Amino acid sequence: MRGRVRTKFIIVMAVLVAALVSVTPSLTSSLPGWWKKVLPSKAVQLGLDLKGGMELLLEVQTEEAVTNALARAASDLKTAMKKERVRYTKVEPAGKNSIIIEVRREKYRDPAAQLIREQFPTLFSAEQTPTRLTVSYPEKERLRLMESSVVQALETIRSRVDEFGVTEPTILRQGTDRILIQLPGVKDPARAVQLVKRTAVLKFMLVDEGASVDSPPRGDVIFYSRNYDASTGQVSRIPYVLKDRVLLTGDTIRDARVRYDSQFNQPYVSLTFDKVGARIFEQLTGDHVKERLAIVLDDNIYSAPVIQERISGGEAQISGSFTPEEATDLAIVLRAGSLPAPVKILQKWTVSPTLGADSIRKGLLSIAIGFALVIVFMVLYYGLSGAIANVALILNIILIMAALALLQATLTLPGIAGIVLTIGMAVDANVLIFERIREELRTGKTIRAAIDGGYGKAFLTIVDANVTTLIAAVVLFQFGTGQVKGFAVTLSIGVIASMFTAIFVTRTIFEAYLESRTVEKLSI
Repeated sequence: MRGRVRTKFIIVMAVLVAALVSVTPSLTSSLPGWWKKVLPSKAVQLGLDLKGGMELLLEVQTEEAVTNALARAASDLKTAMKKERVRYTKVEPAGKNSIIIEVRREKYRDPAAQLIREQFPTLFSAEQTPTRLTVSYPEKERLRLMESSVVQALETIRSRVDEFGVTEPTILRQGTDRILIQLPGVKDPARAVQLVKRTAVLKFMLVDEGASVDSPPRGDVIFYSRNYDASTGQVSRIPYVLKDRVLLTGDTIRDARVRYDSQFNQPYVSLTFDKVGARIFEQLTGDHVKERLAIVLDDNIYSAPVIQERISGGEAQISGSFTPEEATDLAIVLRAGSLPAPVKILQKWTVSPTLGADSIRKGLLSIAIGFALVIVFMVLYYGLSGAIANVALILNIILIMAALALLQATLTLPGIAGIVLTIGMAVDANVLIFERIREELRTGKTIRAAIDGGYGKAFLTIVDANVTTLIAAVVLFQFGTGQVKGFAVTLSIGVIASMFTAIFVTRTIFEAYLESRTVEKLSI
């Protein structure tokens, strides 16, 4: 075997060995450590339709993000106006994009407007009267808030899902305000839905002890706590009147963990604040000793303990009638942060593991049947040359699976369809080459010259057909949804692998075969 042919043959064998090792974890157990770092072995990840699980299509309520931003701005305005001694009678959001500010006297209007210009530059004054200002966000800022809410929701949901423990989740943005979530292998869909859609806005507010639930003072709000009686199984709701001022929010939480009390072994959530949150928490507990501090999450009171003393160290806890799973999920959403706006579930699709296993069985059966029919046809029609094409076809499938494992791409049911299509395309390339070789043999050329001529003439045709298919696959991947992307991935990998096997591998086998013996007739 001459040097050039030997080199090409070694390349083919190296690619085959590397592909087998990459897709078969058991083969790497006896290999040295450096090999595992260069070419780690990984299992092929299965998609939602093969493994079972759940798919959600969410819509972020972006208008609510603007409303929430206005509410925060109104609260900050109150604090700033008190600090600057600008007396007011009302500061509250009105409509979807405005805040109404009413000052006590006309002389306070200009200082209020000056304060807004200096400390709240994103707000602009839309209307003024002697004792009233109306401010709102400009259109550019409003659109920025809406866009930011979708981006933040995407990252928050991704953090929650990662901590939930789902392997290989798919979380993608679709359109302007929608998020697609695929959770393969999830065992509790209802729990996953609650974890994903929960807004998780945490507030610390004071209880207005002297207020009546039937006639609360102006500005106070009524929230309810959930009380679970383990002996009867009854759930009751207890109303609380809270002062409408948020003293601390969950934005300052650095960590949240599940703990168990030593007396009753009941789970609770332990909170750790960052430096800013710790300082604010210490100050508010010191200023309100012997008062009740309500811990409110998504407008539900989890606990309202009496502050016995100033609490330093930046730690607090949320206790209640939790199950271990509820406490764990609460800790997850607090660590990941709150959603900037509520999300609405537009579509929910669940695939059972049994259906996923059945899809795998039928998908593999379709590959096996198509593969067997192609092998039989090639051997019957082209003889030994068809067997060489079949070797390349086997290597082609191994390369596809190895690429999926190395790239950690997810194999879906449409992805299996892409593999089946690739089998036909790979054989099609060899058929083109063999027919060109036949034409060369009919002109009286030698076998070696006919092989060179056949590969040379078929080369541009094969490249042209495969490149156009690859372009279509790239477009499908760029603009398609999850399952369409799965088809595009396997089709792209298969196209590249088929070009390598059809043009390089089969020619290497032919050249090695001709170098080792004298061949008078080629079985084509």
